[in-house]
Order: sequence, then structure tokens, then C-alpha cells
Amino acid sequence: MPTPHRREPADKPVFANPVFGAEPITVPRYELSADGLDPGVAYQIVHDELMLDGNARLNLATFVTTWEEPHARRLMSESFDKNMIDKDEYPRTADIEQRCVRMLADLWNAPDPARAVGCSTTGSSEACMLGGLALKRRWQARRGSEGKDTARPNIVMGINVQICWEKFANYFEVEPRLVPMEGDRLHLGAAEAVALCDENTIGVVVVLGSTFDGSYEPVEEVCSALDDLQSRTGLDVPVHVDGASGAMIAPFCDPDLPWDFRLPRVASINTSGHKYGLVYPGVGWALWRDEDALPEDLVFRVNYLGGDMPTFALNFSRPGGQVIAQYYQFLRLGRVGFGRVQQTCRDVATTLSSAIAELGPFRLLTDGSQLPVFAFTVAEGQPFSAFDVSAALRERGWLVPAYTFPAKREDIAALRIVVRNGFSHDLAGLLLDDLRRSLEQLRRQSTPQRGPESAGFAHGTEKPPVR
Repeated sequence: MPTPHRREPADKPVFANPVFGAEPITVPRYELSADGLDPGVAYQIVHDELMLDGNARLNLATFVTTWEEPHARRLMSESFDKNMIDKDEYPRTADIEQRCVRMLADLWNAPDPARAVGCSTTGSSEACMLGGLALKRRWQARRGSEGKDTARPNIVMGINVQICWEKFANYFEVEPRLVPMEGDRLHLGAAEAVALCDENTIGVVVVLGSTFDGSYEPVEEVCSALDDLQSRTGLDVPVHVDGASGAMIAPFCDPDLPWDFRLPRVASINTSGHKYGLVYPGVGWALWRDEDALPEDLVFRVNYLGGDMPTFALNFSRPGGQVIAQYYQFLRLGRVGFGRVQQTCRDVATTLSSAIAELGPFRLLTDGSQLPVFAFTVAEGQPFSAFDVSAALRERGWLVPAYTFPAKREDIAALRIVVRNGFSHDLAGLLLDDLRRSLEQLRRQSTPQRGPESAGFAHGTEKPPVR
């Protein structure tokens, strides 16, 4: 005899499939709901939507760290509630920040690391703003003391600079003098930079690792050319090195390359801890060679352990976990460990770029032998474009950006691959396999199907006119 079906009361909860069964038919995405949701339900809704994002480990467009050791992640999670700005309440965190500054000053060969001044930031963009602002204030103070006009400051840099420098020029009312690309020179040149300098130049920005192709700009050559300019004209123009990526690569992979405070004309350097500093976003660092390089009127003083601590930042409240993770990485890896990590990235980049060049339809612009980053173009006569290649790889899960170069080299449409810690030789091999499969499909096209209008990646907004 069949067992009679027992009907449950309508108001009794059913525990089968509790999360998905409890989801509302319409998720309140744009306004607060009246009653809220169960935490498990709310988590699942957000978690499931984020599955539609790209896989961060396969994102070869970003320079930002996408893999971190569990111990570093644990320290960050234990520090979510620490506000970096509250130095009196969190004195050990404040002290850790200053230890990191001291370590970087030593790494970058400051004449006296104990006298170097620096701070953590939310990233290299803020650090660049601080470096530029210090250059402007030093120039204003010098011009003012000489009784000269301070109304028309300018800053010289290559057109390939990151967009934060355009923002600096806009926000702080400094004329950007951009050196265009020309021929095979795809970044700043020393002679071209000096040609744009005059008595109103607050400084020259030299990028140690262009985001367009991963190449180092010639810091030593620029400094030498500016030394010559001073000997001929009396103009004393300082240099800021934007080492967002390269300042954490060159010390370990190119220790004999003079780019840092070994060059007396280098007044300040910035880097991104969340790039090749191997920390999750966001943390950056700004350092000045000594107290004289940072105008005193930009520094605020806070009470710290009964003493006086200088602070210089554009942001206020921000988490302390990233600074703590940076300190962990410095302790954990040391010079040998960082060297091994960065050299492995460079080895993967050069091996992969060589293999891509051997496929036939591509031409390398760079090979990953400076930053572990390389750019390549599609050879003439192919029935597909760089943008077609980018789209085909995206269908297989890889995010490889395609983009055009700026003024005077807009004819270059390139793809770029950024190799970071966690992108192994094995993953590079899988990418190469997928690229080969994509080429089989793309070669069946009669003509390229996509152009710059289809690109989802851009280096920034429209740049000011080049001089």
C-alpha cells in the first residue's frame, strides 16, 4: 500500500537547496531592499555574478599582482581593520611602513638610506602625483627666491607615460611637454627631452619600463644630457624616475645598470608594490633621495609614540594590510628570492616571445629582456589584425590586449603580454598552444575583421598635443 504524501505547512522552511531556493526573483541591484537578504544568499548572488569576470591569472594585460603566497594573504586578512593613517593607534604598522621605506632606499642606492624620505601610497599613480608635486614646489621656491615668475611651469616626458602623469599636469596646472615617438624610438630619448627643457621646466620624467612595450627609458643618458645642459646654460633640471614596474626588476636583474639614486640628478623614484613588489593591490611607494629633495611645506607632522612623524600623501584613510604584506615579502624573499622570482618572469617572457616570433605571422617590438613584458605586431599581408588575435585568444580565456601606439606611430597596432609571478613556463606553453589553434582559424579569413574600434584596452584618454 503506497505511503500517503504528507503536505508540509506553507510557512515551514524547506532546507533542500536552501541558497538558490531562497534567492529573490529580482535582485535589488540599484537600490536598497526593504528587508535585506540572508548572508548566504547575498554571498552566492555576488559570487555568481563575479564568475562572469575574466580569470585574473589569465589576464596578461595587467601588471598588477594576481598571485600571492597564503601567508601574505593571511596577514592581509588579519589587517583589514587597520587604518594606515592612524599611526598613533597602530604604531607597529607605522613603523613597518618606515622600515619598508628604508629597505627601498637601500635597494635604490640612496647616498644615505637613513636620510632618504618616503611613504607608502595607494599605488604608483598617487606616488607619481607626489613626486611631480615636489618637483613643482622646489621649482617655485627656487624661482621665487630669485624674484622670477612662477606662473608657467612645465614638465617634460615621453608620450608613452602612464595616464597618471597627464592627470598630474592637469590637476596641478603644469604644462605637459610630451616627446613623441619617432621611427624605431618608441620611448623618451635624451636629446629630445633636453630640447624641450627651459627655465620653467620643473623636471623630466623618465620611465623605467614603458607600459607600451616593456622597454627601459635611458635614465643615465637623460641625466648626462641634463648635466651637459646645466654646464652650458645654468639650467638645473631634476629627474623623477617612474619605476612603477622597473624599480622592482632592475635592482635584481640588472644590478649594474645606473638608473637610481646613484645618479645625482635623480631626485625621486616611485614604484608599485602591487606590481613587481608582489603584493595584491593597492600599494605604491614614493621616495626622495634626502630631505632636501622634498619641500618641507608639503610635509605634515603627526604625533607618533610621543615623537614626531612626517607624513606626505594625497589620500587619508586606507588599509594597512598591503603595507604589512609588502614587509612580509621583503622579509620572506630577500635579495636572492626577489632575484629568483623576477629572473624567472624574465626567462618566461623571453622564451615565450621567441616562440611567438617563430610562428611566422608576428614581428617582435620587444622581447621581454628588460621588463618581463613584450609587444609584437602582425606582419603585413596577413588576413587578420592584432585585434582579431586578441579576440580569438579571449574566446579561449586569455586576456591579451591589442592597442595602437600614440601620435606619430599610430600605424603600429600591437599585442602585449605581461609576465608576472605565477605565470609559469607551463602556462606560457598552454597560451602558445591556444595561439597556434587560433591562427588556424584566423588564416581562413579573407581580410581582417576587427580594427582599433573593437579594442577593449586603452592606455588612457586622448593625450595633449605633442610639441
